[in-house]
Amino acid sequence: MTEPEVLTIGRVGVDLYPEQSGVPLAEVSTFAKFLGGTATNVAVAAARLGRRTALLTKVGPDSFGDFVRTALTDFGVENRYVGTAPNLQTPVVFCELNPPADPPLVFYRAPIAPDLTLTHDEIPWEIVDSVPLLWVTGTGVSAEPGRTTQRAILERRDRRGHTVLDLDYRPMFWPDVETARAEIGWMVDHVNVVVGNRTEVEVAVGTADPDKAADRLLARGVRLAVIKRGAEGVLVATATERWTVPPCRVEVVCGLGAGDGFGGALIHGLLAGWDPHRLGTFANAAGALVASRLACADAMPTEAEIEELLCT
Repeated sequence: MTEPEVLTIGRVGVDLYPEQSGVPLAEVSTFAKFLGGTATNVAVAAARLGRRTALLTKVGPDSFGDFVRTALTDFGVENRYVGTAPNLQTPVVFCELNPPADPPLVFYRAPIAPDLTLTHDEIPWEIVDSVPLLWVTGTGVSAEPGRTTQRAILERRDRRGHTVLDLDYRPMFWPDVETARAEIGWMVDHVNVVVGNRTEVEVAVGTADPDKAADRLLARGVRLAVIKRGAEGVLVATATERWTVPPCRVEVVCGLGAGDGFGGALIHGLLAGWDPHRLGTFANAAGALVASRLACADAMPTEAEIEELLCT
């Protein structure tokens, strides 16, 4: 692989999906195993669209860690920056498809996830400096030493190129909302693209109103704010223009991973130099396609599939 166009940093794990939908997790008898984790899924989604993509994260010294490395290679994602945390286990996540549109998750990341133990010495600084698009997540600053490391990455990056923050707010990873707002808010001041849903922007900037949240993000130096509004579509805002992209109607099989498919498509459009409206429309369709399928990484669409949905 030549030098990557995209470096995503953060969560990785193994997703276990029930093979019985619509029942409580306690009543599920069989599961299917998939690659998962927000930063991982986004990397896969961008690779599926033809982008040279690498993932910076860590796994445990176990068979699930081996599975992660092999799966990344199979999906076309460079795994040379996947380290190993010797005394921790690769995270596992159980999904309950009840309800399918917004499935509850059970995370096994104790005492800490390997991806949150990234240190300064484990960062490919030359890639941080040169990669056209750097993707970080709010979860990455939820614990030390990952928090200090991610801060150092963003300070070094200094908003060069496309420096994207996926707000990725998961309440179970934080002691309280105030701590999350302070830490994720710091990241907002060091990136130039922010993407998240209404709950996530409320945590980051103190309001769930999409237009007000966009105003606050742009006032803090963000040049592109992308706010997902669920069934109401997506708001895409710059300092001079804003659009609301209408939703794509699909039959939802599993809501998980839709945001990550959206993210991979957003990466593709940013690197292609598309205008914000086209960016939002394409990414919105990618997310809808993932929602119509089971699993996350395995469900990421091709460009032809996205364009076909946009033509219907």
